Amino acid sequence: MELANFSIELLLMLLLVATVAGFIDTLAGGGGLISLPALILSGIPPLAALGTNKLQGSMGTATATLTLLKQRRISWSENKPLMISAFIGSAIGTVIVQFIDTEILSFVIPLVLVFIAVYFLISPNSQVKSNKALISASKYKVIVIPTIGAYDGMFGPGTGSFFALAGISCRGHEIVSSTAIAKPLNFATNIASLIVFLAAGQVVWLVGLVMMVGQAVGAWLGSHMLYKVNPAYLRGIVVLMCSGMLVKYSYAMGWLAFR
Repeated sequence: MELANFSIELLLMLLLVATVAGFIDTLAGGGGLISLPALILSGIPPLAALGTNKLQGSMGTATATLTLLKQRRISWSENKPLMISAFIGSAIGTVIVQFIDTEILSFVIPLVLVFIAVYFLISPNSQVKSNKALISASKYKVIVIPTIGAYDGMFGPGTGSFFALAGISCRGHEIVSSTAIAKPLNFATNIASLIVFLAAGQVVWLVGLVMMVGQAVGAWLGSHMLYKVNPAYLRGIVVLMCSGMLVKYSYAMGWLAFR
């Protein structure tokens, strides 16, 4: 798309949107609920909007990951194998979606969003603390992480929340540390999908670069707030973001249309 198609006002609006999305995504996931609709409403074709969203979202997850590593909140050596699994899963999912009927899979998104929202809503407060792991670290790395990565490659909404939930339910992590660990995993899945979109030429660079600045600022702020926010509030944010994504997706699918 030509540079002239984007006014200064529009670019500033997208910069603000990316900042808010990066902040929310770092705290609870679901930043794509904010950024993707904004990209589409700005007149960018859907596929290019998806690719541009992956570009700017990668900056957000990268910033959050680097900040948390610098703060020693997460370990590179412990997360590197999981990131590789997430990357592979996302790449596979991006390839698979080219050959399947997305209409059949369209019902997967709302079901998973409802599950996550209900899980965080009714789960006991003991989740603030670490619990006993339900599966081994090897099964978690080989089965759970690539599965969520494949989901991100095929769909995307709520991937960060899914990683956080998996850490809590499968490995017994407490909510804040699990949310932190989700950042490098989500970064890996974003990069895998972005590579495919770049190869297909489905990225609007001007918009993506502008929004990357906002994502960096928002993610930096979010990563500094993550370990200060009350875990109960964080659970509430997750529920709100999942509910928002569910409503938005249902509206986009025409399920909420009134005649």
